[in-house]
Amino acid sequence: PRMFWVNWFRRDEEGKFLWPGFGENSRVLAWVFDRLSGTGNATETPIGLVPDPQAIDCSGLTLDETAMSRLLEVDRSSWQAELPIIEEHFDQIGERLPQEMRHQLSDLRTRLEL
Repeated sequence: PRMFWVNWFRRDEEGKFLWPGFGENSRVLAWVFDRLSGTGNATETPIGLVPDPQAIDCSGLTLDETAMSRLLEVDRSSWQAELPIIEEHFDQIGERLPQEMRHQLSDLRTRLEL
């Protein structure tokens, strides 16, 4: 099984959304389908694969390269700050949580520290 995580709500320094809006989400979903079929280009990061900047069709958008880079950026310190929140959520689930989820979280912590 594969999981895809998207943060549509990243903002720039002025508080404006970087991604142009919900009407354009199908562009990211097209990349997801490309990945599932083995054709979508991606880059390995500590959190997994993210789209190559050119892998998402941005034709007709006013999205510049800087904004796309920021959208695809993996900020290690932000992710490290999320780890305790994820652990707390896992603790609430308790024994019902598959052990593999805890292993994945541990592996994520290790990749973020490298």
